[in-house]
Formats: sequence, C-alpha cells, structure tokens
Amino acid sequence: MDLFSVFLILLGTFGTTEIVVIVILALLLFGGKKIPELMKGLGTGLKEFKKASEGKESESEEE
Repeated sequence: MDLFSVFLILLGTFGTTEIVVIVILALLLFGGKKIPELMKGLGTGLKEFKKASEGKESESEEE
C-alpha cells in the first residue's frame, strides 16, 4: 500500500464539512499566497521520500 492509497483512505473517513473546515483554517493560518508554496514543498518532499524508499528496496533486492 503506497502513501497515496493511505491518504485516500484517510480522506474517505472525513466528511465534506470537515474538509471545508480544514481548508478554511488553512487559508486563515497561512493565507492564499503561502498555500501553493506549502503544497509545492510537500510534493517535493513526497517525491524525494518515494525516491529514497525505492532506492532502499532496490539495494535490498541485490543482496
């Protein structure tokens, strides 16, 4: 199970109201201009994490 599947499972446990409240709180805390920067950083971090985990798996397969 990859990280995206876990995210979708967790997202499925939230209702529409909870998601709207979380989005409003994020906008209030960070502002509209900071949100894209935060998402870009999160995406970059997830990509690096995925690369590192795939690299580690390929090392263990060689042994």
